[in-house]
Amino acid sequence: MASFWTPMFCLRTGLWSIVFYSIYCHFKIVLANEVDNCEDLHIGQYLCKEPRIDDATQEPEGCKDMIAWVECLPAPNVSCRLSNGSEVRFSGEEVGFNKTIPCRNVSGYSYKVAVALSLFLGWLGADRFYLGYPALGLLKFCTVGFCGIGSLLDFMLISMQIVGPSDGSNYIVDFYGARLTHLSITNETYRKTQTQQSP
Repeated sequence: MASFWTPMFCLRTGLWSIVFYSIYCHFKIVLANEVDNCEDLHIGQYLCKEPRIDDATQEPEGCKDMIAWVECLPAPNVSCRLSNGSEVRFSGEEVGFNKTIPCRNVSGYSYKVAVALSLFLGWLGADRFYLGYPALGLLKFCTVGFCGIGSLLDFMLISMQIVGPSDGSNYIVDFYGARLTHLSITNETYRKTQTQQSP
């Protein structure tokens, strides 16, 4: 009796599995035809504008909490849903969404000034006063830079950016010419047209 019900149970379980799988595939096809949100586009389907750099801080404008926002343009003939729910087919010129990029937290302390103060007036504690450490600055002033050893040590620590401003921010580092960027694969890399050279 038990041997008769076991094949029936397996057959029934297999049929239910086929039914559930076909329903899943149907909904997957229906949902695939729906338009995605613009923020969910894949690399190569959009191109983000370069951020505007603030001359005073050498960081993107509007940098707050170590992130800044840039405008992104979906590629031509890409349809996606905006944040307000409307579906738009883009021509490549319209802004579709904003994306965050990392930036440094800068509050006005210059790296050049800190190194110069440490080199020339470090024995008076001027570097520590500038960076917001008045107690250490006063101690260096009273001990003439810990007899020169503390001045030399502070110069090395500040020049290697191990010691920074007391508020935890980063130095303003001047970039001469173009702003330094690290090499990476971006949307612009994917959007470049490939040309084949003749042999």
